[in-house]
Amino acid sequence: MHKTLIALTLAALFLAACGAERPATPAKGDANAAKADDHAGENLIKLSEEELKRAGVRVEALEESELTGELTLTATVQPNQDALAHVAPRVPGRIVAVYAKLGDRVKGGQPLVLLDSLEVGEAHSVYLQAAGEAKLAAAAFERAERLHAEQVMPTKDWQRARFEHEKTRSQLAAATDKLRMLGVAPKGDQAASTFPVVAPIGGTITDKHAVLGELAKPDESLYTVADLSTLWIEANVAEKDLAAVKTGASAKVSVAAWPGEVFDGRVAYVGATVDKETRTVLARIEVGNRDGRLKPEMFATVVLPKGSAKKSLAVPESAVTLIQGLPTVFIEEGQGFEARPVELGERAGGRVAVKSGLKPGELVVVDGVYALKARALKSQISAGHAH
Repeated sequence: MHKTLIALTLAALFLAACGAERPATPAKGDANAAKADDHAGENLIKLSEEELKRAGVRVEALEESELTGELTLTATVQPNQDALAHVAPRVPGRIVAVYAKLGDRVKGGQPLVLLDSLEVGEAHSVYLQAAGEAKLAAAAFERAERLHAEQVMPTKDWQRARFEHEKTRSQLAAATDKLRMLGVAPKGDQAASTFPVVAPIGGTITDKHAVLGELAKPDESLYTVADLSTLWIEANVAEKDLAAVKTGASAKVSVAAWPGEVFDGRVAYVGATVDKETRTVLARIEVGNRDGRLKPEMFATVVLPKGSAKKSLAVPESAVTLIQGLPTVFIEEGQGFEARPVELGERAGGRVAVKSGLKPGELVVVDGVYALKARALKSQISAGHAH
């Protein structure tokens, strides 16, 4: 069936050439060979040197190469959730200063906003009182230690001083822990109600809700800080393709914003369950993004290797065109080019396997295909008008 289609296509494609002036009858003893040669010459598409140069026609010898099947998935770019932080205070407070804005790059520990909190002020007052009492008790116990050693102070008075010293130390530790739990460090010798909210990690501010004068609450995020040096590419894999997606496998990622660019990644996670509505499984590819060209929420295309490498005749995808619905390539023959319908196989890395229609060593046109196709179609149309 395939051979019949090839014959019909070639006949239709070069009808004009075949309908041209018929050659003279060949000499005796070689008639059949001459007829074959003449028809082969008639079927060739011929271009001048200038036309070939203008069309950029380039040929490549057909040879076997190793092709690995590919699985192509659509995906979206997402922040690395393991390197993302939502920043909120541990205690309510009024925003009195805003230090960071959307898009800023910040370091871990860098202040983002300054809050004023009644609760922090009270906790700081308790801390200062505990610190003062602990200081007095420490001095009294030091004096009691000296006097008790000189047998001037009774033991019961020394024990009382030691008890007070230990009690005030515990109270100071509790007051310090209270401030720490509120996210505040003790400072100065005066009660302070203001404190900074800092970035827990270094990264880029991707979301901001901090507004001067508003009340900040523990259950409402003021900022989102994301380390975008690595990103997650999330794709949904159909059940039938699951065998091709394995954790640790290499992946190639591309986005419309950077045509021709390929970002290397690896499969970091394959979901454990199938979505009952879409019948797909989530796959996550981790990609480096040190230069920041990839942005969260971009659409992406992911290409994963599928199956083992196999040797086969293959041509660049640019060499294949459709003529009358059949995949066709052009072969250089003598002083012209012949259109050859082919049966195609798997595609990988910009190349496509050819199952039938070509032989090793033939010269395949890989650039300038559309100029040859246009000439072939023009000949076909001319032949149709002539008849």
